[in-house]
Amino acid sequence: MKTLGIIGGIGPESTIDYYRLTIATYREQKRDGSYPTIIINSIDLKRVRDLVEAGALKELAEHLVSELHKLARAGAHLGLLAANTPHIVFDDVQQQSPIPLISIVQATCDSAKALGFNCLGLFGTSFTMQGRFYPDVFSRQGVTLVVPDQEEQACIHDKYMNELVNGMFLPETRNQLLTIVQSLKDRHQIDGLILGGTELPLILRDADASIPFLDTARIHVQAAVAKLLS
Repeated sequence: MKTLGIIGGIGPESTIDYYRLTIATYREQKRDGSYPTIIINSIDLKRVRDLVEAGALKELAEHLVSELHKLARAGAHLGLLAANTPHIVFDDVQQQSPIPLISIVQATCDSAKALGFNCLGLFGTSFTMQGRFYPDVFSRQGVTLVVPDQEEQACIHDKYMNELVNGMFLPETRNQLLTIVQSLKDRHQIDGLILGGTELPLILRDADASIPFLDTARIHVQAAVAKLLS
């Protein structure tokens, strides 16, 4: 049996969600009562956040590669980063990783293409919404991405970093996010929204929205389980 290695803790709440989703998805597909073998390396969110905010991307990549080596030494056969923002250095990390990695961005792009989406909104941290790592992948498949305006981005980032990653999921925040969803739809006629932060599904997964959401955590897990069972 292959062993999945997860770089978690970025943040802790979504790492718990990844574990639960992986168990459930594996058992749903395997249907023989067995469970997947998973190793989680929960790293320091503050260190990752400090490196990203400082623009120290080389150091961030080196740090993530070092943590992936721990997973490899523990017996992981393939791995993933259980977060979107660290994918800002995914290409560099993948080149140096001791084990094959599953990209959350590529998995989400593959899902969006299969579902026939042409224009999608993107929510996440400011680093994700302003970065090139999502548009670069999606543009190759002819899928257009749009992001909220600067004021909306600042609101999403603030709620994300100061509430969601700390396990605070408030009804008023959920309503604010849904208002931004509707505003983005009205301005750009998007036909779906990428929840490009793995804490976002925890507050929006069951929301009654006017457009479909692409749950990147769930999509990532589905891609990982497919690899485990291949």
